[in-house]
Order: sequence, then C-alpha cells, then structure tokens
Amino acid sequence: MDLSLRSVCVYCGSSNRVDARFKAAAHDLGTLLGGAGLRLVYGGGRVGLMGIVADAALAAGGEVVGIIPEHIQTLEVDHTGLTELHVVDSMHTRKRMMVERSDGFVILPGGLGTLDELFEILTWKQLRLHDKPVVVVDVDGYWRPMRAMLDHMIEAGFVRPEHRALLRVVPDVASVPAALASAPEPQVDPQTKWM
Repeated sequence: MDLSLRSVCVYCGSSNRVDARFKAAAHDLGTLLGGAGLRLVYGGGRVGLMGIVADAALAAGGEVVGIIPEHIQTLEVDHTGLTELHVVDSMHTRKRMMVERSDGFVILPGGLGTLDELFEILTWKQLRLHDKPVVVVDVDGYWRPMRAMLDHMIEAGFVRPEHRALLRVVPDVASVPAALASAPEPQVDPQTKWM
C-alpha cells in the first residue's frame, strides 16, 4: 500500500437488497483498509455496502470517519459506532468534507448517489481541483455500462481520450492497493485545459 496515503474515501451503495457478491466486496475492502492502517472516510451510514465496509474496517482495527447530512441522519440510518461521525447541514458539505479528509477514492457498486459522487470526483480531477487517485472496483462487471458510456462520450468528442486516465478500473478488491499507488495522472497540455 502506498505509504503516502493515510485515508481513503469509499463511495458505495446504501441498499441492502443487493447480491451477496457486492456485500462480500465491501467486507473485503473494509478489511483491507483497516488492516493496512488506512482511515476509512465514507458517508456515515450503517446500511447496505456502506455499513458493511465500515464494520469490516473497524473489525480490522481501522479508524472510520463518517460524514452524514442531517436530513439523512434523522432517518436513523447513521452508524453510531464509528471513530468519528460528523452530522452536517447538506449533501454539498458532506461531499466537500469527504474530499478534504481523503488522500484517494475507491468506488464500489452503488446507485444514483454513488454515480453522482464518482462523476463529481472525476470532474473535479479533470478541472485540477485535486490530484488524488480514483479507483473503480468493477465487481463482476457492474461498472461495464458506465465504462461503455464513457467510451461513447469520448467517441462523440465530449471527453478527451486522455481523460480515461482520470480513473483506474480494477476487477476486484485485491487489486485496489496497487491501483491506488500507481494511478496515472492525465497528460493534458495546460494551454488547452480540459477542452
């Protein structure tokens, strides 16, 4: 594991109605991060893959920081056994704090919220608002349609081909440490910005 990383943000789903293979990946990732002494930063929930990754990281001896908006916390889905739990005023504050407290990002399967977080963090990287590694774990091909959409956007001219390097896609959790350590930066002429 890259020793320059101290904390890793994980974006993932909060649904419990998902296949066991996705739950297993969340458990494996939490165990890996906690066992490596990396602080987990995540959305603060106790349900779905979010709860599984947090519980596994804690069980492996890791620190876990949850950041949850007040309007979601009132639904009583917050995880009360974390190292730190921050209840914030909005989704915008939550996402900003997650980025500020993280040295890298790992994306597991999830729904609309996970897609939002993935594309926001990629856009911020494209705009050079951060230079942190972004790793997508393609559990059993879950992210294949997203990757096809990205290819389509490149073919249509809306995304530059070199921006594929904004993220690293790996097939399983075991591949995450190497991907975090070696995630390449896009080589774009500064005169052209992202266009």
